[in-house]
Amino acid sequence: TNVTAVLEFRLLGFSSNPHCQILLFTVFLVIYILTILGNITIISVVTLEPRLHSPMYKFLKNLSFLEVCYTTTIVPKMLANLLAKRKSISFSGCMAQLYYFISLGATECYLLAVMAYDRFLAVCEPLHYGTTMTAESYTRLAVGSWVIGVFTGFLPCLMVSRLHFCSYNLIDHFFCDISPLLKLSCSDTTVTEAVIFILSLLVLSTCFLLTLVSYLLIILSILKIPSASGKRITFSTCSSHLMVVTIYYGTMISMYVRPTYNLSSELNKAVSVLYTVVTPLLNPVIYSLRNKAFKKALEKIV
Repeated sequence: TNVTAVLEFRLLGFSSNPHCQILLFTVFLVIYILTILGNITIISVVTLEPRLHSPMYKFLKNLSFLEVCYTTTIVPKMLANLLAKRKSISFSGCMAQLYYFISLGATECYLLAVMAYDRFLAVCEPLHYGTTMTAESYTRLAVGSWVIGVFTGFLPCLMVSRLHFCSYNLIDHFFCDISPLLKLSCSDTTVTEAVIFILSLLVLSTCFLLTLVSYLLIILSILKIPSASGKRITFSTCSSHLMVVTIYYGTMISMYVRPTYNLSSELNKAVSVLYTVVTPLLNPVIYSLRNKAFKKALEKIV
């Protein structure tokens, strides 16, 4: 059959109601600004305060930089389309957005697992922490997370970009995600779906299990603390971290660890907002603003 090459896609977004679009634009713009300011604040404070140059805060600085890149991959284009009459994105722009979204999302999984491991060593093996988590170990774990994340995005993006897209080019989503692109393709997507499912299963499930096991071991160690106040403070911090991790992995696993991509478009968009818009805002709040050492360093710099 004749296949017409698609040079651009039209993003349907959330709603065609102008008043609703203005409201969504305002809400998402405020969230985006708070996310950028919060994460840049973390990067600045950790860089300027010598007492925060430990591996834990360096990992946090990596995560904050990642969140700035991750949310910027999706939100600015989404905001522009909420106000634009022609909500379009070029084919190459769509593939670039898809690649950065997958790569940065995978990198976040690796970083969260590494940060959980770092907390496990600090709480459960405090006497050996200094010799185990050295500057060299931190560098290897941080750089390894970024490098593996960069390579994780290549295969899914390559397979999606090689699919045929016919004259119908309406993407029922607010960004170029895997699911709506597979639905839009007029090629046989069986192999592509299988490969993406297996890769998603390996990355998300493995990282989530490693993170979960680390925090479970931390909680078991906390229960052995004789001091009630020390037990409460440590448990509060870990439970907050675990909450963010659960929200992020829960939404990602529900979206991508499925044999078929037949989730309704409205539910797809709602779930996607959680891990593309909300989670990047929660991370600076949970990981730093509830941390006494960080708050003291922030007050000192201010």
